[in-house]
Amino acid sequence: MPKAQTLLTGLAVGESPRWHQDRLWFSHWGTKEICALDLDGTIEVVAHVPTTIGYSIDWLPDGRLLVTAGTSLLQRTKPGADGPWETYADLSHLAGGWSEIVVDGRGNTYVNGSDFDFLGGGEFVPGIIALVTPDRSVRQVADNIAFPNGMAVTPDNTTLIIAESFASRLTAFDIADDGTLSNRRVWAELVEGGDGICLDADGAVWTPVGGRAQPPAFARIREGGEVLQRIELDRFGFACMLGGPDRRTLFMLAAEWRGTENVDALFADRTGQVLIVDAPAPGVGWP
Repeated sequence: MPKAQTLLTGLAVGESPRWHQDRLWFSHWGTKEICALDLDGTIEVVAHVPTTIGYSIDWLPDGRLLVTAGTSLLQRTKPGADGPWETYADLSHLAGGWSEIVVDGRGNTYVNGSDFDFLGGGEFVPGIIALVTPDRSVRQVADNIAFPNGMAVTPDNTTLIIAESFASRLTAFDIADDGTLSNRRVWAELVEGGDGICLDADGAVWTPVGGRAQPPAFARIREGGEVLQRIELDRFGFACMLGGPDRRTLFMLAAEWRGTENVDALFADRTGQVLIVDAPAPGVGWP
């Protein structure tokens, strides 16, 4: 792999990257912002959200922007950085906190969360995945997820892959026609890591790995665990997305993670970056 190039610096923490309308959109944790980034490095704040950390974004098929916020999934129906948010789905009856989201090709929205107070140092509680269907009905479709993180759905809408960060693995589920998840299985074991993920046309997954026992990196992994490529970093990887005109640019969001006790200092020090590198296969699926 060629060496990664720095596209943007000075972020608090970038998360939940999405390629949308010819720009990289992402959640700018620590600032309550959703930002969009051009390939020339020009950044725009496109929305403000009512939460500081743990929020992720995606779009419904009709173009409505969704964001996780506390115990709710919010939608924005009007443009503008300060446009109003409305409740799309109330998730409070299933878990106390929600983070990652992916909308599949059918308009089904998968959201993961838990009652685990990660930043507060609470006792670990496994997470769940909830399904919000296009008619806004909500139900739980998976449980016992070891810190649920990034999710992706294959182009044929038949498989959902999720990163279980505390288990250092990628886990796959079959998706039924009604959105139900079944046939849970280990898609790949990771030595360490697993966070925001994306899929490519060769069936591989890109994900952050390492960061503690191993050097931080983004790895391209085949089902079964074979590492096809590895891009080492000088800071912790949070999430990645394939985008660009032909979706062959890998965008990598990274920052100097210093532990849950130092999150405020992390945001203040602005070590977040967006890095790019040419990828061997284009992005596919959702997000």
